Amino acid sequence: MPSQKKGEETQTTGRFLFLYPQILYIRVSWHDSTVPLPPQPHPPRKSSGSLPQELSDLTHLLHWPPTLGDGGDLLASTSPQTSTYHLRGPPQASYTLGGYLEAILVARDHRGRPKTHGGDLFRAQLLGPYLKAGVPGDIQDLENGTYLLSFPLLWAGQAQVQVRLIHSSEAVRVLRRIWRDQWATVDFTGYFRGPTGYEEIVTCNVNPLLTGEEESTCHYRDEDSGELWFCARPPTLPCDSLVGHSSGHYWNVTTPHEEALLAWNVTDKVLPQGISPIWVAKESNKSLVLSPQQPCHPGIPGPKPSGFYHRAVWHSLSCSGRSFSTVDSILGCLAGHIIHMMGDSTLRQWWEYLRDTVPSLKPVDLHTTYQTGPLMAVETTRGIVLHWRAHSWPLRSLRTPVASLHSVVWELGGLAGGPHTVVVLGLGSHFTTFPPSVFVQRLAGIRAAVAALLAREPRTLVVIKLANTGYKSVYGSDWFTLQVNRLLRAAFADLRVAFVDAWEMTSSLALPDRIHPGRLIVRSEVNFFLSSICPT
Repeated sequence: MPSQKKGEETQTTGRFLFLYPQILYIRVSWHDSTVPLPPQPHPPRKSSGSLPQELSDLTHLLHWPPTLGDGGDLLASTSPQTSTYHLRGPPQASYTLGGYLEAILVARDHRGRPKTHGGDLFRAQLLGPYLKAGVPGDIQDLENGTYLLSFPLLWAGQAQVQVRLIHSSEAVRVLRRIWRDQWATVDFTGYFRGPTGYEEIVTCNVNPLLTGEEESTCHYRDEDSGELWFCARPPTLPCDSLVGHSSGHYWNVTTPHEEALLAWNVTDKVLPQGISPIWVAKESNKSLVLSPQQPCHPGIPGPKPSGFYHRAVWHSLSCSGRSFSTVDSILGCLAGHIIHMMGDSTLRQWWEYLRDTVPSLKPVDLHTTYQTGPLMAVETTRGIVLHWRAHSWPLRSLRTPVASLHSVVWELGGLAGGPHTVVVLGLGSHFTTFPPSVFVQRLAGIRAAVAALLAREPRTLVVIKLANTGYKSVYGSDWFTLQVNRLLRAAFADLRVAFVDAWEMTSSLALPDRIHPGRLIVRSEVNFFLSSICPT
């Protein structure tokens, strides 16, 4: 990471330090089997802590079975039309509640030939359409073209297996190449303004070599988090005149053949039905596997699966989640709390759900860019304050003032914490356009700030929202999101925080994948979040 050297010119405006150093960046080629370790992040000024060893070993953490190429033959790639699955054992007249259903999946190419290697991204579900029920299945890649599927039987009645090919192994190979070899797949726009209102617009990014002006760049370092940002130097205006930020361009990073492997007609497609609907019998007059009796609290290990839907209600398998079905129950839980939500727009949906569900929770017009915030709503009679703001760059957004882009570390460093303070972090979707080392560097600083907050006030509740399903492109594929969630879990595994598994909540029902899920899903996420605040 660049650091200031003796004799360099430095200007400070607010919390950003503008550096004018000469920095040498060396590009390193990655081998398929390895992921380079990221450089150590600059230690945050207002937080302390160290990166868990699990997060440092990216090669182990982000392991994926080897994915072979198709030699330029599209028909040799995995096909959703010809791949098949069947029961592992003989069919039964009925199955036992609380047991498991197992199946074998055979990946085949477009000519119907069995594949001889793994690496495909399949998604398996057990659904109860008439009961609005669903649970994700476990998929074990045997790395020979065969996959073992396992489904817990959690409700009595009819159940149906459904399998989807999200990406063929050949498409995953493309995604791995992009993640490994591309320093970015998008850029951003910086707006500089002079004293007379005159503006100059340039390209910005996470690396000075990506701004288009390698020899002349403006360097920005957040004093609290150590996070770095770079913009091409404007023609006439100084670096400290940066006032605005927005999305830039999506880069073309694929060949025509790679685009065909990621095309809509072979992506996120349901396989032909391979197993007839089954019947699950009641057990001791019970029609449902009940949630554990222990209340929801930080630090509970996350089982697989983390829960399931039944009658459109999420049932946790880690703790006794509650259903906050009335306005009074939500108000009673939030009373006296200040909620700080920091992250992306999928977390903003929680803020919007609570605003729209609770009439007395009134939004306050802060005259900001709605897409990035900050947003605030208050309920004065119950003493409730609800904040949301976007995390800082990299952030794909409409034009927004740079002064509004606070780093998560900066925000956490300003919290005293306590039993009435709740912090929710939702990160991921804006980091899938960069190598994993960029997200790891960000997580290092945030984890240290969370550790410092919990150390100075252990009664503070910190909740981590995992990233959900949605995107299916080279800029935000579900395959990227899976890796992001692995990093999120590893970063906070040894801290006393609560997790909301939005990945499984958005992949358990037969609903279209949307980066911004519908109200049913958001309600389930918020209910489980509220269960951590009010476990009993």
